Amino acid sequence: MRDRERACIGRPSWPALVLGAVACLGASLSSAWAVECPGHPDALGTSRVLVVDPREHPRIGAMQYKETLPLRNHEVVLTFDDGPLPKYSNQVLQILADQCVKATFFTIGRQAKADPDGVRKLAAAGHTIGTHSQNHPLSFNRMTPDQVKPEVDQGIAWTTAALTDPAQLTPFFRVPGLLRGDAVEEYAASLGLQVWSADFLADDWRNVSGAKVAELAIQRLEARGKGILLLHDIHARTVAALPKILAALKTRGYRIVHVVPATPDRPATPTEPEDWLVHRPPDETPVAQWPAIPATDLSGASTRASAELDDFGVLGLPAVVRKPAWPRLLGPARVAKAPALPAPAANLFAWPLPMPLSPQRHHVAKAEGTATKQPPRGVRIASLRRR
Repeated sequence: MRDRERACIGRPSWPALVLGAVACLGASLSSAWAVECPGHPDALGTSRVLVVDPREHPRIGAMQYKETLPLRNHEVVLTFDDGPLPKYSNQVLQILADQCVKATFFTIGRQAKADPDGVRKLAAAGHTIGTHSQNHPLSFNRMTPDQVKPEVDQGIAWTTAALTDPAQLTPFFRVPGLLRGDAVEEYAASLGLQVWSADFLADDWRNVSGAKVAELAIQRLEARGKGILLLHDIHARTVAALPKILAALKTRGYRIVHVVPATPDRPATPTEPEDWLVHRPPDETPVAQWPAIPATDLSGASTRASAELDDFGVLGLPAVVRKPAWPRLLGPARVAKAPALPAPAANLFAWPLPMPLSPQRHHVAKAEGTATKQPPRGVRIASLRRR
């Protein structure tokens, strides 16, 4: 039992009593924010809320950074990237609601523009909303600061514009494809954003079955004992896998943690610096490895449920851009220094097909004699669903 836990139950001296009261208050507030599930006694539920200060811990995730969330053994944080996409995101929301589980969603700006109601549904359900860039480019590891800025800013702007209350957007950001780079990390720190990597993956962006996604998620969680799971709310296989994952978590005694940012009225959960550290082997080798990419057959892939290709052209900023609610950094962020897992190969989250031409451009190319044979429409559209 830790010292701050003993202070809650023992008979300490007066100074210790005062300090213990503060720690106990933080713990009780965290417990009070945990989600109850009335009418669903068998639901997995959300065991507690973890409040974090992005300025204190600007980069997290054991796959790439020295620090990760200070989770206890058998605690899991669910995260979903790339939405909203109504056909699948709505099903993911319903599955989570049935189990009273809260998660963190990293939205793409162009998806928020195409489906603002989907972003508002995330907020109404009480989930944490972060951002995932404007157009999901798989090139952040090569971008200059001038290229990074509009991708990050517009992703924030469109997601903010979709929300009724801008304060519902959190200062959490995940780099597309986990393709970390100095430019994006430094710009995120200048905005007070917390960059999220992950602790383990479930490979749900690949052409595998929902059962395989669930199997990989549980196998990799069991190997770590706790952590941040990266999923995507834009795939049918994720919808199929999620009930199996939640059922396995409950059977094996895992607990769901909901992560929210600290505010002036909501102090960070008391933790110790070592709680955040990823305990690497003595030789400082990374704690995770990028999985190999298998051959992929997209012949049976389905098309996207909303938003055509032409909707995802060059997007301008809204006429009125509301500033996000989180505080900006007043000084340099304190970043843990240690060897980190390098950025994955550029094609880790990419389908192995060439980028198709739009119908208009294909017509022009055909007239010029430069067009190539296009794949069937279902394959062409699905090929854009990187990750």
